[in-house]
Amino acid sequence: MSGTSLKCRECAATYELGARYVCENCFGPLEVSYDHSHLAGDVDGLRRRIQAGPQSIWRYSDFLPVETPPGVGATNLSRAGLPAGATPLIKADRLAERLGLGEVWVKNDAHNPTHSFKDRVVAVASQRALELGFDTLACASTGNLANAVAAQAAALGLPSYVFIPSDLEEQKILGTGVYGTNLVKVRGNYDDVNRLCTELSGERESWAFVNINMRSYYAEGSKTIAYEIAEQLGWETPDRIVSPIASGSLFTKIAKGFGEWLELGLITGAVPTMNGAQATGCAPVANAFAAGTDVCRPVKPNTIAKSLAIGNPADGPYAVELARRTGGAVDAVTDDEIRAGIRLLAETTGIFTETAGGVTTATLAKLAERGDIGHDERVVLVITGDGLKTLDAVKGTFESYEINPSFEDFEATVEQGVHA
Repeated sequence: MSGTSLKCRECAATYELGARYVCENCFGPLEVSYDHSHLAGDVDGLRRRIQAGPQSIWRYSDFLPVETPPGVGATNLSRAGLPAGATPLIKADRLAERLGLGEVWVKNDAHNPTHSFKDRVVAVASQRALELGFDTLACASTGNLANAVAAQAAALGLPSYVFIPSDLEEQKILGTGVYGTNLVKVRGNYDDVNRLCTELSGERESWAFVNINMRSYYAEGSKTIAYEIAEQLGWETPDRIVSPIASGSLFTKIAKGFGEWLELGLITGAVPTMNGAQATGCAPVANAFAAGTDVCRPVKPNTIAKSLAIGNPADGPYAVELARRTGGAVDAVTDDEIRAGIRLLAETTGIFTETAGGVTTATLAKLAERGDIGHDERVVLVITGDGLKTLDAVKGTFESYEINPSFEDFEATVEQGVHA
């Protein structure tokens, strides 16, 4: 394992690689620190090793905080879990044309086992949890993480407890309970759920709460999106990334992934301009960016984009700093714009995204309208989940025709309606 320690992002204090996530000195967040010096100097060899690896995130095991990655010299393949990653990067020429842009790609992470990018972070957190001796998986979730933890626990043969807001979309509730998890609906929003789970993590010492006591490892799974994009673009970085922001972890870790590979000379280019996307009904990071501060004041979520509805984002200040440092921004879009973004992506690419993807696509459209994106830029739009998870969001956004089984009725009703 190339991870050497846990390091505080605020005061730089270091700790051993255990199940901790908060600095004892300043209460700052901890993240995994690495020593990649043994990988330097042989770019071609490292690229070949990556390309010869499994079609999953574990092809990047040199950059992940686990001792024995599944399928990479692992001896206990029965505990390999679900294979995450290896999702398509699709050239979206019709979307680019619609928006007046030069080159747009869609990283479609809905192709993961439970149809969201959360399978990546859960795969890393669960493997590290097994190494540390935990016997139960758990999480606080706005939906996608609930699906991923329940499914991963089932694949690994572990019991699980999944805590969600009680008003979550029905599709996500059904897509969680089916795996046999202990599903707990909490009367409150995500921040209420997270507070409860933080308390429980101190009382249930054998439980690995993937996004609480295992958060330092969990977050590292998001880097693999950057690795895949760079590899799929021929070992180059894109010019710009447009990504959703909930806690801010995905957004910041994508940039970290590009930075690690750039430092090793494994890819060419620079850390992309980073544009974050939130819904106006839950936009603490966008509000902070607009106000010129890194203080993300907590808000009470009220948006159809429930998977982004984190009113007190843990990594919000770091997301604001990253957007500014790379010349990007953090924007917010309305629920109507989210619905329009879902339709825009579907109509131009054939990709049906959940509301979070509607947020991201609508933000891309806003950037294009403002003239923030140069025509020569290569832009990657990060789509994190499948539209089948949030079907209610598209109700009433399109027309249909009901006819008798006759040519005359088709001609009179459908063709006249289409050409009216």
